[in-house]
Amino acid sequence: MLKIEKILFPSELREYSLKILPFVISMSQKYESTIYLLHVIEDISKWGGFYLPHISLDLYQTEAMEAAETFMNKVCTQQMQGCPKFERRILSGDPAAEILKTIESEDIDLVIMGTHGYKGLEHAIFGSAAEKVLKKSPVPVMVVNPYTLK
Repeated sequence: MLKIEKILFPSELREYSLKILPFVISMSQKYESTIYLLHVIEDISKWGGFYLPHISLDLYQTEAMEAAETFMNKVCTQQMQGCPKFERRILSGDPAAEILKTIESEDIDLVIMGTHGYKGLEHAIFGSAAEKVLKKSPVPVMVVNPYTLK
């Protein structure tokens, strides 16, 4: 039988991705797994096509980290009840790359992530972390459409 001790749940901490959290908790309870709740703050310095003073980038990064920490604390307090085993991580960088690094560094067994459903130009500009992770992950990845869960 497949052994699932660690489940990675990468989340943008937006409403659509948090709709998946009860499903992730249910899976963790079924397999008695630890949930790794991961949020990656996109590194905007890579955009470089426009001028932003260095101080603005630092300020953005600091404020984004603080906001993510505050929101993640709220999510953990309100929605992680009944889930005694969970870890949380907030990282900065390319979301897909950081998810893949976390899979390796934490020895993750299963990834459960949502997809935002960008199409066309939005998909071309923002890409899809889920798509990149699906293609490169060394472990099973479950991509869930949050709007189909009942």
